[in-house]
Amino acid sequence: MNNNQATIYIATTADTKGRELAYVRSLIADIGLPTLTIDLSTHHVPASYPADISATTVASYHPEGKNAVFCEDRGKAIAAMSIAFERFMLSRQDVAALLGLGGSGGTALITPAMQQLPIGLPKLMVSTMASGDTSGYVGASDIGMLYSVTDVAGLNRISHIVLGNAAHQIAGAVRFATPADHGSKPAVGLTMFGVTTPCIQEVTAAIDKEWDCLVFHATGSGGRAMEKLVNSRLLNGVFDLTTTEVCDYLFGGVLACNEDRFNAIAHTGIPCVMSCGALDMINFGHPDTIPARYAERQFYNHNAQVTLMRTTPEENTQMGRWIGEKLNACTGEVRFLIPEGGVSALDAPGQAFWDPEALAAFVNALEMTWLPTEKHRLIRTPYNINDPRFADIAVQQFREISRAY
Repeated sequence: MNNNQATIYIATTADTKGRELAYVRSLIADIGLPTLTIDLSTHHVPASYPADISATTVASYHPEGKNAVFCEDRGKAIAAMSIAFERFMLSRQDVAALLGLGGSGGTALITPAMQQLPIGLPKLMVSTMASGDTSGYVGASDIGMLYSVTDVAGLNRISHIVLGNAAHQIAGAVRFATPADHGSKPAVGLTMFGVTTPCIQEVTAAIDKEWDCLVFHATGSGGRAMEKLVNSRLLNGVFDLTTTEVCDYLFGGVLACNEDRFNAIAHTGIPCVMSCGALDMINFGHPDTIPARYAERQFYNHNAQVTLMRTTPEENTQMGRWIGEKLNACTGEVRFLIPEGGVSALDAPGQAFWDPEALAAFVNALEMTWLPTEKHRLIRTPYNINDPRFADIAVQQFREISRAY
């Protein structure tokens, strides 16, 4: 897309934030960039600023029509307008960037559409909610969240500056867009945690002359981001060696994946070498935040804000079944490598989380669940996941299964 011809979209509820909408639009227009303003109001009241695209136009994109949006229930109206706005944005072919302005309702309304836009396309949400937990708004996308400081409710000495900065940030991202660098190498995704870093470093060193290596921190959002790229056909292979997000999902940790984990790998058929990296730990924050039901468990203080809890054999059994059932749905080549010498830097002889019984429970459950085929194979190795010899096997297996993809 030629950004000189594309448009910066600016979205908000113009019935209450029309002045702000007009203000940021004027700043971007003064720079000489084309804009298109969108009203997302869910009430039939006159907008304080006439947007280029009316709320009625956007609402008509809802699968059930505009009446699904213009109901008398505020929560339902916002949810319906959010669906309509997603469909509206996906129908546009000239989007250079999307700037949103909103409070809690507006942020919940606008950011789902932002999540649907391509990674790399500038997205900035000015929000009263940007100072708290923004994970639900950002998801696995590259959305910028800018705290509004004051409410987005008129222009004052603070909002004048904050909104001005937002307008200039989004304009700068478009004016000085970084050219895409696809290069000539295919792209591969790799999942990593601090306790599996040596493994991923060995793998990337072995293949980086042939592959563009994209490493994802296995923090819940990291796995979702990688699988979003898999779904978008922007990756050609995966080393999903650090599957620790499953621990947190099943047992209440803070770095959890969701029910969709591994689904993109399954239905795209992308070649994948997997393992059970860091399945020895569930992540919590400061010790004061750990649920009381876990008071008698084994913990390791990773740092002042991260506390790790050792998974039990019973939990490993549950994870083995869950992962096995997921991977049985895979349509492509999958190699699952088992590091019998431990699944992390802490799960090694003499280290805090060394527990062969827990790993054996995982392996037994996985083997009982796994449906082996020519495409789906479990491979045992005697090494710790961070042993260079484990990385060598992972690379060898990946080269074999990625040749025909």
